[in-house]
Amino acid sequence: MTQVGLAKKQRIDVRTSGAVKQLLQEAARTDHKSVSEFLLDAGITAANQALAARHRFVLDEEQWQAFHEALDRPVQHKPELKRLLSQPGVLD
Repeated sequence: MTQVGLAKKQRIDVRTSGAVKQLLQEAARTDHKSVSEFLLDAGITAANQALAARHRFVLDEEQWQAFHEALDRPVQHKPELKRLLSQPGVLD
C-alpha cells in the first residue's frame, strides 16, 4: 500500500448502495485486505495518478526536443476538426 501519512487520525465516510458495498467487500477479500485498506490503496493510487497527470511529466532529451518543436510549430487549420466540433454530439 502507498502510504501518504502513517498516523490514522482522520475519517472519511462514504455512502453507497448494498450492491457496491458487496462488490467492494468481495474485491477486498480477494486481495486479503479490509475494505478500508482496499479503498485506501485504490484511492491513493488513483489520486497519485490524477495529480501526476496534471502536474509532472518526464521526457528524455529526444522527447523534450520533439515537445519543443511541437510547441513552436505554427498553428494549422484543420477543417475536418472544425466541422466535427461544430456539429451536435450524441449528448447534445
